[in-house]
Amino acid sequence: MRKKLISIIIPVYNEEDNIELLYEKLKKVFLSLKEKYNFEIIFIDDGSNDGSYKVIKKIAEKDERVKCVGLSRNFGKEIAISAGIFYSSGDAAVIMDGDLQHPPELISEFLKKWKEGFDIVIGIKKNVGKTNFIRRISSLIFYKIMQIISETEIVSGETDFRLIDRKIIKEFNRFTERNRIARGLIDWLGFKKAYVIFRVNERKHGLGEYSYGKLVSLALVSFTTHSLFPLRLVGYLGVVVTIFSGLLGLFIFLNKYIINDPFGFHFSGTAILAIFNLFLTGIMLFSIGIVSLYIANIHSEVSDRPLFIVKRRINFDRK
Repeated sequence: MRKKLISIIIPVYNEEDNIELLYEKLKKVFLSLKEKYNFEIIFIDDGSNDGSYKVIKKIAEKDERVKCVGLSRNFGKEIAISAGIFYSSGDAAVIMDGDLQHPPELISEFLKKWKEGFDIVIGIKKNVGKTNFIRRISSLIFYKIMQIISETEIVSGETDFRLIDRKIIKEFNRFTERNRIARGLIDWLGFKKAYVIFRVNERKHGLGEYSYGKLVSLALVSFTTHSLFPLRLVGYLGVVVTIFSGLLGLFIFLNKYIINDPFGFHFSGTAILAIFNLFLTGIMLFSIGIVSLYIANIHSEVSDRPLFIVKRRINFDRK
C-alpha cells in the first residue's frame, strides 16, 4: 500500500538562524512516522535579505525531500503560503511558521485527526508567548470584530498552523484574490474541521517581522475581503445621521421659534449650521474612506497581475 505524502509548507523571511533547527526537529518527526508517511519540506523564501536561501540550499543538497521556492521579492506571508500550497504535491499539506513557534511535534496529532476523516485540522494557540499588551488587546479586538461581521466562522486563537487535505489544496488553488488572508479563504471553503490546542513556543532567534503597520493592513484586508458589513455600515450611518439630524433640527426649530427657548440653549444660526456641517462632513469622509477600501480591492483584482513571481526553485525537477 502506497504511503501518503505529506507536504510541509514553511514561508520564510529572514529566518537564517532558525531554518536548520526547524529542519532537525522535522526530521525527528519524520523518523517517528516513516512507517506510514513520506514527507517533503517546501520552504518559500519570501525575498529574504539574509542568508536564509543559502541555508535552505545547503540542506536541500543533502536531502532531496527539502525543496525551495525563491520569490523574486518580499510578497508577504499570505502570498508565500499561497505559493507553497500551489507547489505542494502531497496528499495533505501542513502549513507552519519558520520561527519554531509552531511545534513540529504536533504534526503527528494533525495526522491522527486527518486519518479520522477531517479535511482541515487547525491549530488553536493556548497562549500568546512574549507578546506585548497592545498586541494582545489588538488581537482580542480583531477576533471579536471578525466574529461579529464576518460571513465566515472565525474561531478565536486560530493560526496558520494547520493541515489541509488534497481536496482543500485543489479548491484553494482556484482562488484568484490578490489581497488575501490564506486562513480566511481556507475557512471559507467549509469542509470538515477539527481543532488542536497548542502552546506557542518562544522564538529561538531573531524578531517577529510583522510590524504594527503590517498588522493594521492585514486587519483591513480581513475586514474588507471577508465581510460586506463595513460597506453596509456606510448606509446604516446615512440612515442614523438622517434621523438624528432631522430630530435635532426639529427640536431646535421648536425650541427656538415655538416654545421660545425655555431651557436657555440660545442656539445661534451660525453655530447650528457649523455643527451640522462639521458632523455631516465627518460622516461623509468616513463613508468615502470605507468605500475607497473596496474600490482599492477591485482595482487590485482587475489589474490581473501574477500572484507571485518565482526567481528560483530547488529540487522540484529532481526525480
